[in-house]
Amino acid sequence: MAAIIDVQHINKSFGGLRVIDDCSITVETGSITGMIGPNGAGKSTLFNIIAGALTPDSGRVLLEGEDITALSADERFHKGLLRTFQIAHEFGHMSALENLMMVPPHQAGESLFNTWFKPSLVRREEAEVRRRALEVIDFVGLHHVRNELAGNLSGGQKKLLELGRTMMTDARVVLLDEIAAGVNRTLLGDLIGNIERLNREMGYTFLVIEHDMEMIARLCDPVIVLAQGSVMVEGNIHDIQNNPAVIEAYFGSGAA
Repeated sequence: MAAIIDVQHINKSFGGLRVIDDCSITVETGSITGMIGPNGAGKSTLFNIIAGALTPDSGRVLLEGEDITALSADERFHKGLLRTFQIAHEFGHMSALENLMMVPPHQAGESLFNTWFKPSLVRREEAEVRRRALEVIDFVGLHHVRNELAGNLSGGQKKLLELGRTMMTDARVVLLDEIAAGVNRTLLGDLIGNIERLNREMGYTFLVIEHDMEMIARLCDPVIVLAQGSVMVEGNIHDIQNNPAVIEAYFGSGAA
């Protein structure tokens, strides 16, 4: 299967500290790939480089063979590379439904000219965006809070809303940043189910950073383990959990 994301020989330092050290990973099209590692392994830094929030000192990031290393996060968004955040970034004073309707870019209503001189175009497009948003909010199980201010939603509901926002544009690959953090087990089950459906039914590719190993075990194959800024090992979760080097990296040499 072809790689949708190809990270080649990335290096990144902050001051004199090398955080990412000649790191290369691939994410295959249609996969749900997990990325784990002990604290300080470089996961968040590598994740932010892939998302476009950080620029590497050297190395390349390719999206379906295209070098996107120099592109901004916004430019990557328009190419179908989306991300969620560990702490949800909702528009708190807008409803859940309005949060979804904000996502599609280049809407006619964003133009003052269209608002004045093409109001019928604005109305038609807004109706279509609203229809799509209602479909998405049903998909993620938030129909009952569609008109609630997003700032009033629970942590888990906000994570579901973030996942829904990825469905409001032409996503090709979604980076999930600790999506289980602060989510109760019931809503976490909904999140996992929705991710599986998006992968299975809509062909979404996911790269997941997560500390919840139960979630990683259910969702991800393969799993990439980072340590000291480099890939330690990659494989299925069973092999990872029984790898002595991984156990030592997480728990120390006495863990065995």
